[in-house]
Amino acid sequence: MRPLDAGNMVRRLTVVQMVPALEGGGVERGTLEVARELVRCGHRSIVISAGGRMVAELVAAGSEHVTWPIWRKSLLTLRFVRPLRRLLQAEGVDVLHVRSRVPAWVAWLAWRGMPAATRPHLVTTVHGLYSVNAYSRIMTRGERVIAVSNTVRDYLLANYPAVEPNRIQVIPRGVDAAEFPYGRQPQVGWLERWYADHPQLLDKQVLTLPGRITRLKGHHDFISLIAALRQRGLKVHGLVVGGEDPHRPGYARELQARIEREGLGGDISFIGHRKDMREIYAVSDLVLSLSTSPESFGRTVLEALSLGRPVVGYDHGGVGEVLGTLYPVGRVPLGDVNTLAACVEELLADPQPVPRHHPYQLSSMLAATLGVYEELAGTG
Repeated sequence: MRPLDAGNMVRRLTVVQMVPALEGGGVERGTLEVARELVRCGHRSIVISAGGRMVAELVAAGSEHVTWPIWRKSLLTLRFVRPLRRLLQAEGVDVLHVRSRVPAWVAWLAWRGMPAATRPHLVTTVHGLYSVNAYSRIMTRGERVIAVSNTVRDYLLANYPAVEPNRIQVIPRGVDAAEFPYGRQPQVGWLERWYADHPQLLDKQVLTLPGRITRLKGHHDFISLIAALRQRGLKVHGLVVGGEDPHRPGYARELQARIEREGLGGDISFIGHRKDMREIYAVSDLVLSLSTSPESFGRTVLEALSLGRPVVGYDHGGVGEVLGTLYPVGRVPLGDVNTLAACVEELLADPQPVPRHHPYQLSSMLAATLGVYEELAGTG
């Protein structure tokens, strides 16, 4: 979409996005990306959330932020229904876009109580494969329902047959080619600090498993993979990048205990949450995605592939979808550690090139999202 100018007949829109908070994560990052694009194109962008460390970035890019604690799964959160309705009316909002279930309930209740002729258009984005129940069904209430992958679209159609297929629009997540450029290598200073902090990685082939340390991310299969490759004589080191789940600290202890029990303490490192994932991908020989539960998209897979790094992952959900499009040689059957080890060993010995170009571009995601807003508002 072109920015507004004297020759551009697209009128200025006011768009409100609602998310639980702006602390970090893929949903939140996408919210900021769309907000920035709205401002760039001359529209007014408002985000409602409980706040967080990303608010400063949002406001610095020209958006407005309204701080409401709309993240709690509590009936008390519904006290924001009337204030939201008043805000939508007072600000002349054209599009109300919700990206999570609790905010979606607040938004829908406020929206349905407004006159149909003057209320904003309601858009929902389904970012996850939510549990199938009445609570989750709220994400299908939008006049337009954005699915972040074909996996999500198929999931919605299979589990919510009342949703008309023509209301669902697939808009895959995208990465910024400038942020994750193909073939990028870290700067010398970063490399010096990296190997000073992690000398165990020198002269090793590095296998990286990104993601929060939760049971669904497949850490036990990753440990089994490293053990199998070491038994085959490969000089590899496993790198687990992600913070612990503060609500389940026992799982991290369980993983560490198994690593020590199997004598792999020198072969696997946990380095916690990192902000320099781009550089870590770039120095990895191979990136893994081993979630035992299907993911809606697989952003980490796409980020690594965009840099030209090989990825091996379980062939299900959004990860299987992205790999099938960009790097099919990296797909392995879910839970098949023997095939996983064989695939990784083969790619370490003979890396297959990753395509330089792919369709999952941030610019495409932004253009399609703003296109939905314009079409609904009658300005496209």
